[in-house]
Order: sequence, then C-alpha cells, then structure tokens
Amino acid sequence: MKALTWHGKRDVRVDDVPDPVLEQPTDAIVRITTTAICGSDLHLYEVLGPFIDPGSVLGHEPMGIVEEVGSEVTELSPGDRVVIPFQVSCGHCFMCDQGLQTQCETTQVREEGMGATLFGYTRLYGNQPGGQAELLRVPQAQYTHIKVPEGPPDERFVYLSDVLPTAWQAVEYADIPDGGTVAVFGLGPIGDMCTRIAKHRGARVIGIDLVPERIIRARSNGIEVLDIRDHKDIGGSLRDLTDGRGPDSVIDAVGMEAHGAPFGETAQKLVGLMPDAVASRMMEKAGVDRLVVINAAIDAVRRGGTISLSGVYGGMLDPLPLMTMFDKQINLRMGQANVKRWIDDIMPLLEADDVLGVEQFATHRLPLDEAPDAYETFQKKQDGAVKILLQPAA
Repeated sequence: MKALTWHGKRDVRVDDVPDPVLEQPTDAIVRITTTAICGSDLHLYEVLGPFIDPGSVLGHEPMGIVEEVGSEVTELSPGDRVVIPFQVSCGHCFMCDQGLQTQCETTQVREEGMGATLFGYTRLYGNQPGGQAELLRVPQAQYTHIKVPEGPPDERFVYLSDVLPTAWQAVEYADIPDGGTVAVFGLGPIGDMCTRIAKHRGARVIGIDLVPERIIRARSNGIEVLDIRDHKDIGGSLRDLTDGRGPDSVIDAVGMEAHGAPFGETAQKLVGLMPDAVASRMMEKAGVDRLVVINAAIDAVRRGGTISLSGVYGGMLDPLPLMTMFDKQINLRMGQANVKRWIDDIMPLLEADDVLGVEQFATHRLPLDEAPDAYETFQKKQDGAVKILLQPAA
C-alpha cells in the first residue's frame, strides 16, 4: 500500500509499504477514505525526530470502511463506515471507565512513562503505524472506533478523530460561566473549532492570532478577533474588553510551535542538530518550548478564572510563574482529548444539520501522493492552509 512515512526533519515521503494484517483477535483493518494532517504532525515534521524511526507511517485523524475484523471484534463488520480516534483504548479498564481514554491502562506505553498508545506518533506513544495511508490496522477495535452513518460526506465526520473532541474538551475544561467570556489563543484548526463550539454554547468568544487568513476566517464566523501584531500588551487589551478583569476563561490552542519566539526557535534548532540520543534526553529533561502563549494566558485570565490547555508542550523544565498563578487563584486543566468520552455530546451536532460548519472546515483536499508538499504548505502557513484533508487513492 501507499503510506506517508517519516525520514527526517522536514522529510516525509509517500512510500510503498507492506499492507497491514490482523495480528490480534481484537484488530480490524480499515481502508482509509479520508485522513487529515494535524498541527501535532508538524511537531514530528520539525522537532520530535529523536523519538521517531525512519519509515514510520504518520497520521492520526483517519476514517474509512472496515475491510476485515478479528474474531473478538463483534461490534464491527466489513463494510461499516468508521472514524478512528487518535488514541488506542480498550473501553473496559479503570481509566476508560473514568472517561480518561488517553490514559488507557491496556495500551499505556509504560516503558516510556506515557499514556495510551497513539496512532502515528513516535516511540513515546507506542510506535503504532498511523492513518495517512491506504490501509490501517486498528488495535482494540472492539472499542477504538466510531461508527458513522452513510450519506453525508467524509468531511462531516472525519474531525471526530481529533479536532472535534479536542476542541470540545478544551471548551469543557475552560469551565466558561453562563454568559461568560473566553479568549482563545491560536486560531489554527483546534482554536478555530474551539471558537465555534464556545459560540454555539452561548459564550462571548475573543480569538487571538497573527495569521491574516485565520483572522479573516474567524471573523467571517462572527468571532471577535484581536490581531496580536496590533497589541503590545495583549493581556491589557483583553482586560479593556472585559470590564478591567480579563476573560473568565482562556484556551491555549497553540502549545509548542515549530517556530515562534526567539528562545523556543533557537532551542528547537539546537535539538535538531544533536545526535538523537542526546536530543531525546534534552527534550525529556529540559525545556525546548516557547512559553509566550501560556504566559500570556496566565496574565490575561481574570482572577479566579480557568485556563484550558490543549496545545502540546514538549519540555520537562518549562518554568511557569507559579506565584502569579497562586495569587490569582487560577484553575488549570489540560491533557490529550479523551475522544470517546465526548462523542455522544458531539454527534447530534453532526447528524441533522452542519451546526459547526465542518463540511467547509478544510481549506485543502488533496490526494495522498501530494502529502509531502501539503506538510510544507501547512508548516509554512502558505496558501491559506488551516486544515488539509488527504484522500488515498481507491
């Protein structure tokens, strides 16, 4: 089959790789009809090379048609249309019962001290081949799937794999009071969807970004947006818009960028020049992130407010202003999205009408063969790229 594979920093290729086969009775094989590039994939493209092996298949936002199932997967049959969550979870362990599928005890990557196995996301998360491919083996398929109806196009449902539950959880964790205000830092795919969900739920939403196309896109959806280039003190500007207090809630949908503030960019470039063994040790024990956004969120949120952190950070020694956080009585919630926990809440917004505008959410739809160029376009924020869907050839 054809699959997008990692070969080095900014070097991804469409290669021919062996077709996946059933390895366990709880496996399924899915033929992928649509798969997406995630902002988190850019971390692999740019800075997480020390944790990934050449030839690894990328991607964790797929959907398609079931081709084959193992003997213990009684919930699926060949021909079923499914979305595959980005994490592999069993559905019956203590953590899954708590709605914490990203901490699934059956698939935890204990040798790395990490949570549940993720598709296409480095040795840290299990080295599980990903979904930017023609076929995907799905472990724990008795639970790691979301059945979706026939009829609407893939664009209606593919974001159930990551974007929708990640944004939904970010808004849930933000704990926006009734009639309250939420500021969303970063209007990429997750931040954009956060603004749509929060607005749908009745909040006042203020987006913050600096990419012109993203700003225009959010404003066209009725979102107030601050262009950070026009505001030397973004916290002060947000306080001016909220009776001097700051927003009730702040969502950080940026996290570790592949470029940005000088220190973070320099640290990441240094990591990229180191031997893998040294670089991985530095990333595990030191800080290589830019912390501009989380510090801005801490400054901006009102006293007693909540910060919801959905952006991914990668360093262990990233300093936070704990004195300020303590003094302001800030609540902080974070974590990978527990996909299956939120599906019953989200699905009604997709089944009848396209309430959240998901069918027009993608900016680019390309064949899988064009994935290497698509990664570069997305990383460089060219051609108005916000969300790119890849469609493997039949």
